[in-house]
Amino acid sequence: MKKISAIFLSLALIFTFAFPCSAKTVSMEYDATDLNVPLEAVTTAGEIGQTLDVKAKSCILMEAKTGKILYEDNADEKAAPASITKIMSLVLIMEALDNGRLTLDTVVTASEHACSMGGSQIWLEPGEQMTVNELLKAAVIASANDATVALAEAVSGSEETFVDEMNKKAKSLGMNSTTFINCTGLDVEGHVTTAHDVALMSRELIGHELIKQYSTVWMDSLRNGESELVNTNKLVRFYEGCTGLKTGTTSKAGYCLSATAKRNGMELVAVVMDGQTSGDRFEGAKKLLNYGFANYTFSSLEADLEENLSVAVKNGTESAVVVRAGEKLDLLLKRSENGKITQEIHIEPEIIAPVKVGQKVGTVSFLLDGKELGSVDIITENEVPKLNFATVFLRLILCLFKL
Repeated sequence: MKKISAIFLSLALIFTFAFPCSAKTVSMEYDATDLNVPLEAVTTAGEIGQTLDVKAKSCILMEAKTGKILYEDNADEKAAPASITKIMSLVLIMEALDNGRLTLDTVVTASEHACSMGGSQIWLEPGEQMTVNELLKAAVIASANDATVALAEAVSGSEETFVDEMNKKAKSLGMNSTTFINCTGLDVEGHVTTAHDVALMSRELIGHELIKQYSTVWMDSLRNGESELVNTNKLVRFYEGCTGLKTGTTSKAGYCLSATAKRNGMELVAVVMDGQTSGDRFEGAKKLLNYGFANYTFSSLEADLEENLSVAVKNGTESAVVVRAGEKLDLLLKRSENGKITQEIHIEPEIIAPVKVGQKVGTVSFLLDGKELGSVDIITENEVPKLNFATVFLRLILCLFKL
């Protein structure tokens, strides 16, 4: 009896911490008992080429800026995605915020359909009103299905139309093995994706900096503190540099996770699909992220050109035009690739008017140990019109007056 009493007392203390007595119950997708259990230490990150012990059916590690795959295992195997489906839902919601279809202060009224979702939820009542900001908290932090559908209806009028838009967006991102049937990730036949496709949509989502105001929050609340929210992604609390992103758990999908983290300017996306336990997905993602940060480094290289560098212009109203380097070169390097990066400048000695702003006149190539890593364009700073009869005549007149 003492052992049984101790077990009940422990459970009571755990749930009291996670959800104060005055708080309205929030149903989340994982066992709340592991909220304050730190991740196990991963002693080694593994070297490039080494197989990582990720206990899941499939996984992938991708560098977010370049989209380069750093590690993968069965990454193209189709599987049920559970609530990591919401990553695509959130992509469309972020776009709606960007283009003004929604604002964070937009008030959304919960429909009966949204309130009927079940699963992970904040128990919205039909007719209950919340702002987009509040619903985003619920969808991102607590993975609330009802909040996600309410947002989908606010964007597209119905979940069905919203899901059509999700599938169109997936195709545009090259997610060729993905089919969405709903916007929540609840198990349904034909609702599938892959670890690779999840990485692609995760990369797209973290391109919207606003999402990190939600995905990095550990605890928050709604309804004036009556509903407590705890992030379903424990990496937010226990992994240095974690920026999100989304968990997923159903009987069909197993334990899934798309985890993002940023250190020293490099942001990584680690996806784990169909882990057998909650710990499998978090430990697997941590191994992938540690592997990436230990073995790779990210640089944004800027060409070193002399100040006021110019190119001669033939038949123009000006004899020369100032040029500059275009965009920086985003470069992912293996830490083992020791050596000094050098640059080679290739530039036209003369160009013919008319000259447009931003016109390419050469390139700067970056090399490591003689091997080209990439290049950036050299472009013109301003336009130079072509000489015409009127301009030449005016110049002759001005020259005569100076004599």
